[in-house]
Amino acid sequence: MKASNDLMNMAFASARHAAARQELISRNLANADTPRYRAQDLDDFTPDDASSFTPAATRPRHFLGAMQEGAFQPRFAGGAMAPNGNDVSIETEMVRGVDARRQHDAAMAIYRASLDILRTSLGRR
Repeated sequence: MKASNDLMNMAFASARHAAARQELISRNLANADTPRYRAQDLDDFTPDDASSFTPAATRPRHFLGAMQEGAFQPRFAGGAMAPNGNDVSIETEMVRGVDARRQHDAAMAIYRASLDILRTSLGRR
């Protein structure tokens, strides 16, 4: 079961990374016309990211609590600077958004498959 749990933790961390990245991409697009706004992005997900945060129970009966904020550190990732100091490229952000969606979908597929295997092993299919 340890390997399955590690795989599920990795899938969860990957989905969380994709969601955090999508949030940054949305913020970039919302500020596409804001003067001096600099686009941000996250580095690619690595297996080490799965252990970069720990669950925190906010109530005694919680199995998994809210995740720590700031587990992923954004970096500036803009391109060419516009005359108003903004470096957001709508085309680049759309490509990043598709990539984040692909990462999230893959993570959820792995998570669902792991749950199916776990249910089957418990005889609850």
